[in-house]
Amino acid sequence: MSDWKSAFRSFYYKTAEPPENPELKPSETALLVIDIQNTYLEVPEDPEEAARWTPFLERMNHQVIPGTAVLVDQCRSHGFEIIYARIACLTENGRDRSLSQKKPGFNYLLLPKDREDSQLVPELTPQGDEIVITKTTDSALTGSNLRLILHNIGIRNVVVAGIFTDQCVSSTVRSLADESFNVLIVEDCCAASTMALHNHELEVINMIYCHVVQSEDIAGFVTS
Repeated sequence: MSDWKSAFRSFYYKTAEPPENPELKPSETALLVIDIQNTYLEVPEDPEEAARWTPFLERMNHQVIPGTAVLVDQCRSHGFEIIYARIACLTENGRDRSLSQKKPGFNYLLLPKDREDSQLVPELTPQGDEIVITKTTDSALTGSNLRLILHNIGIRNVVVAGIFTDQCVSSTVRSLADESFNVLIVEDCCAASTMALHNHELEVINMIYCHVVQSEDIAGFVTS
């Protein structure tokens, strides 16, 4: 087991008591994989930009994607619901996107739902009737019918993996917490553009909106 009970403590929680172990009843638990899509593995053509994004791409290719694939298999074996969220627009010109995805800059995203770059990476291909939701906002909960799906299935606990820690992951986690879901973020299956942003955001949201854990911890939380 990792030291998740003491890791990623912000100022607010430095002196707080260690949390109790989460209890993940399989019939009430979902693994939610956020935005691990082809577009985010494209190497920028500009050499300076390529160099700037190299640490992120290395973390994705060597840690997050293979680690998440293992996590998915593990959660399948426990009987968790497996749900994937991806950013994609329903229209070719993206007129259905949220305002944040229409603004210029990094967050500008035009990813028509059937285009190759909007698809999930091959290593995370859904199996059987596993659910894939399409969202046009950062939060998977507010940008889709995920809220309704989770309630219909009887989900109370959501284990989260994906990208970007400080954007869509954080936005989704906060939305889930506001809806009174129990949320765990699997740190080693998430990434931000830099480790500094990744670690900072986890410190901000840990203990209030979620608990930050490692993939090795999940099996110890499963209950009958």
